[in-house]
Amino acid sequence: MHHQIILIIHLLAASIWVGGHLFLILRILPATLQQKDISILSDFRLKFGKIGMPSLFIFVVTGILLAYDYNVPISDWFSFSNPIEKIISIKLLLLFTSLSLAVHAQKVVFPKLTSDRMLPAIVEIIIVTLIAVSMLILGSLVRVGGL
Repeated sequence: MHHQIILIIHLLAASIWVGGHLFLILRILPATLQQKDISILSDFRLKFGKIGMPSLFIFVVTGILLAYDYNVPISDWFSFSNPIEKIISIKLLLLFTSLSLAVHAQKVVFPKLTSDRMLPAIVEIIIVTLIAVSMLILGSLVRVGGL
């Protein structure tokens, strides 16, 4: 039962994270581009950050707990030695990539964001969303035994 509770919390947090990014790419980004108004994007970032960042933290912590439940301790991460460990390692690499992009966006992209200079933000938003969806797909493969 412990595993199932952690999994449910993990899935709820991941749903917020992935769903928020899909909403961003499907609704917020088109509105921002159509109206050439970066305040739409900035407002979303501020509002989503209040629920998105805690959900990110929760799904990272529960992901670590789930890795241990699947007998993949930290000492086995990145060994790519079995199907479940492969998924966990790839998800961690994608997480680190996503976090690196988030820091880059926060420090470099968004401070320079203008209605005429949106391409770097658009590219990072698309990449982070694709990473989030990829992590979701990888997570679903645990159910069938991994990669």
